[in-house]
Amino acid sequence: MTAELYTTPTCGYCRKAKDYLRELGINVNEKDITKNPKYMEEFQKRVGASSGVPVIFLKGVKITGFDKKKIDAVLGI
Repeated sequence: MTAELYTTPTCGYCRKAKDYLRELGINVNEKDITKNPKYMEEFQKRVGASSGVPVIFLKGVKITGFDKKKIDAVLGI
């Protein structure tokens, strides 16, 4: 299973989310929106320009912020 994770390099919650997902054995496809214009465009289309990071797409569910309870609920744990 792979999660898409929109991040920025200065986001502490992005690092926590990435670490937690990996701890659970989930592959992380990290998309740094500051380094790749394609990722920024994709982020704005999928999430909206006013949203912050991290944003996680896991099993078709959008999770805004580092929300362990929602991650666990999506995974059924």
